[in-house]
Amino acid sequence: MTEEYTVKIGTRRSALALAQTDLVIAALSKSAGPSVKFEVHSMATMGDRDKTTPLPSLGKGLWTSELEAKLVNKEVDVIVHSLKDMPTSLPDGCVLGAVTQREDARDVVVFPRRQGGKYKALKDLPEGSVVGTSSVRRAAQLKRSYKGLIFKDVRGNIDTRLAKCDDENGGYNAIILAAAGLLRLGYDERIGQYLESSTEGGGLLHAVGQGALGLEIREGDEKIAELIKAAVDEDTMMAAFAERSVMRTLEGGCSVPIGVETKWVEDEGEKKLRLKVAVVSLDGKKAVDGERTEKIANLEEAEALGKSLAEKLAREGAQEILDAINKLRESAPGALKVSDA
Repeated sequence: MTEEYTVKIGTRRSALALAQTDLVIAALSKSAGPSVKFEVHSMATMGDRDKTTPLPSLGKGLWTSELEAKLVNKEVDVIVHSLKDMPTSLPDGCVLGAVTQREDARDVVVFPRRQGGKYKALKDLPEGSVVGTSSVRRAAQLKRSYKGLIFKDVRGNIDTRLAKCDDENGGYNAIILAAAGLLRLGYDERIGQYLESSTEGGGLLHAVGQGALGLEIREGDEKIAELIKAAVDEDTMMAAFAERSVMRTLEGGCSVPIGVETKWVEDEGEKKLRLKVAVVSLDGKKAVDGERTEKIANLEEAEALGKSLAEKLAREGAQEILDAINKLRESAPGALKVSDA
């Protein structure tokens, strides 16, 4: 008779986080069998509780550190993260055990309902229009191409941000969100424009890990490590490791303007991973871009790809951009923000 046991899953308390956890449980249940029960332990993290401080000022681990403490203390067995929220260096005793199949990794534009479909793309917005985002990565990249737009911080969960966008007194002409969150919550119809490197009028590279879910477990927990293999998507995991290697090499976090884009492509008759990276100054005036396409067979090769491209960009000026941002953060923590005002 198979021994019954319960797997305690830690997650944030937002509607999106809980929906993502349900997706993971569904994937694991297919191979785990009836003897394995799943128990969800949700909590509000620092990033959830603080609704006013600009995200860049909250530092690394704002969505993850409190959950990781529960993992280390064996209060939970596995944590379901939005991979883009996970720092690239994890606490001692914690490892990234699995990465799930990616939802659409792109960022998207959402226009207020009150505009009635008047605008179809960012390039259609008149000069002086206000675009909401909590991401310095998004704002910095978009300032490169959309010099007439004004960027303003917008915080809250997806429902809150959509409500702020639609509010006649909110002052937003558009907001930028991740496609993955909207699609997972069934808000497909709110997507006005998808943004990627090739977007007409000005592209946008997404966040490291965006669209994928990361399962964090205790190092050496072979039972859980074996269980979560059912959730692994190898192509996504290799792409994510390449992206995370870029950020780790450049010593960046989710609050610095490093954009990436990974795609599996056919090149010379072989399947290869194409990695694009952009590092942009906060005002959008300085930028270093790079691209590399290589055949990747394992996680080690994926990490090597990310590291080599990041080191090249660092030599070409990316490190200077990031050093200036980090210096600003240290000298004036509140100065690192999205808003132009």
